[in-house]
Amino acid sequence: MMPAMPPIPLLLLGIACAGLMGYAIQRGATCMVAAMDELVSKRKATRLIALVEAAAIVAGGLALARLDGHLAMEPVTYAITASTVAGGVLLGLGAFWAGACVFGAIARLGSGQWAYALVPTGFFLGCLIAGPVLRAAPAMASNGMSPVFVAASWLTVPLGLLLLWRAAKAYGHARSGQLASYVWSPHVATAVIGLTFVILLLAVGPWSYTEYLASAARGMSSGASWKGLLFVALLGGAIVGGWTAGRLKAIVPTPADLARCLGGGALMGAGSVLIPGSNDGLILIGTPLLHLYAWVALGVMALTIVVAMLIQRRAKSVAGVKQKA
Repeated sequence: MMPAMPPIPLLLLGIACAGLMGYAIQRGATCMVAAMDELVSKRKATRLIALVEAAAIVAGGLALARLDGHLAMEPVTYAITASTVAGGVLLGLGAFWAGACVFGAIARLGSGQWAYALVPTGFFLGCLIAGPVLRAAPAMASNGMSPVFVAASWLTVPLGLLLLWRAAKAYGHARSGQLASYVWSPHVATAVIGLTFVILLLAVGPWSYTEYLASAARGMSSGASWKGLLFVALLGGAIVGGWTAGRLKAIVPTPADLARCLGGGALMGAGSVLIPGSNDGLILIGTPLLHLYAWVALGVMALTIVVAMLIQRRAKSVAGVKQKA
């Protein structure tokens, strides 16, 4: 659990990391929907590989922290149930409907697509509505240490080499005066998300903005003020990222956009209650620690998005044929 209030220096470090994470999310256009669209439309897995690399960086950071004694408590894992699968389906449907997952909504907000402010709002409402389900049938915590911590001393070597490889490439680009373009390229920016998340976790505890919203929906207000500062910093970082990239252009939302973002966010919120956890926490905590429930939930989410995309493409194709006829 998070402390009620971290020391001010650590809180300031956490705020800086949250802001940098928001900046990286916007620059990397990090999103599960975008990753699946690239896979379906272009037969490429660049964005998906970037998400896997971010998870690997988190795994390496957590393994080092555990060996060094800075991670006393292991994040909770859960048993795989029908709710895990149902939650993954709702996450996928919500992300597809909104056109972005919870990561992608932050990236789009940083580009001035203000309709996506309703994704976090809808997420909160979805958690609020699905809350009674969690109270009636609470998720079952699962015992057992993460394989990452069991093999921590072995994993630090290959994952450390991954970080050194990235650092060497960054140094090479710095010497040629291209450091900024390299670091904020979509793939590397996603890796920066993983690195800042590890520092944020060690500074103030395992924080994600969806967990903050879910806790608020459950009425768990302990530390709400300083956790809210992290959320504001995340949004601020995304907006700065869009502004510095020349992408921040205010786009007036239509009623359909607002309804789509609110509804998609609500579905993702409800899904996160069932799992429990949303794709940001699952990617940055559950997946790196090899928690099976996180892999199942994310796999179902990804499959749901792909199926929905294929159905949509098929429907558009049929509609186009009918119009020509």
